[in-house]
Amino acid sequence: MQNPLVSIVIPFKNTETYITDCLESIEKQTYVDFEVLAVDDGSTDDSRAITKYFSTKDARFKVFENTGKGIIDALQLAYSKASGTFVTRMDSDDIMILNKLEIMVNSLLANGKGHIAVGQVNYFSKDGVNDGYLKYEKWLNQLIEKGTNYSEIYKECVIPSPSWMAYTSDFDACGGFTHNTYPEDYDLAFRFYEHQLKCIPCTEVVHRWRDYSTRTSRTSDHYAENHFLDLKLDYFLKLDHTATSNLIVWGAGKKGKKIATKLIGKNIPFTWVCDNEKKIGKDIYGLLMKSYSVIENFTEVQIIITVANEGDQKFIIDYLKQHHKTVNKDYFLFC
Repeated sequence: MQNPLVSIVIPFKNTETYITDCLESIEKQTYVDFEVLAVDDGSTDDSRAITKYFSTKDARFKVFENTGKGIIDALQLAYSKASGTFVTRMDSDDIMILNKLEIMVNSLLANGKGHIAVGQVNYFSKDGVNDGYLKYEKWLNQLIEKGTNYSEIYKECVIPSPSWMAYTSDFDACGGFTHNTYPEDYDLAFRFYEHQLKCIPCTEVVHRWRDYSTRTSRTSDHYAENHFLDLKLDYFLKLDHTATSNLIVWGAGKKGKKIATKLIGKNIPFTWVCDNEKKIGKDIYGLLMKSYSVIENFTEVQIIITVANEGDQKFIIDYLKQHHKTVNKDYFLFC
């Protein structure tokens, strides 16, 4: 019996330096029942010619030209051509580990619909990987190892674009690539969370994630911090906020002020607290900054934590646990 087909969608633009490595890593996969749906988003280099070459020697590779503009339009076009039982996304500058598809297909077959296969990632760069990305890699892989991705979904993108595979029917139920929202991978992770697709734990690195100075996630305004905060708050208010709870924002730094501004703009009442003695008692945006100890006066709370410092964050989490507060129920890590 033929194995289920995997549809691999790849948007690309001006990645001629890396795209051969990417496509070769797919071509050499131990799982051979796949189709590559690559969409050129207006390349001005040889990316398209390289991809077309693969399509002439291997019928599993198909190349299209974006009829719209931008990565989301390219993803939508690629997926409209898909015919697989499973769907996954690949970035044209990354590399698949040899048995990536086999691992993820086997995970989905073993667990069935309603699940999403995830795999660990490894950053690499000819110039060396900076500490921020190494920290993100470690954090992400710890979640993937246990399948607890959603436990910290408001902190960072817990299911990045090249590290998931899903049943096409489940993907469709989540809205597929139809949402015109950036950052598109983080938005999709929230929709997986919204539709309660269970993450299958994985202990293996399946994807090599290339870092370089001109990578889209580094250069595009779509991936700026303000877009992430907008997305987090919108999904929190939609999925997890309860009107009966007392909403609290903990933190008076840059992110805390942005969240406060957005809540004020939406006419959503909240209490603003911090643990910085120099800020307690001050009037900011017409609100009195209070001590975090006022949390003990409420019986039902939902706390948005915007404090990024690891030491301060540990203090906050320890304090909340002492008061029997639970992550993603009573408190939410927004950084």
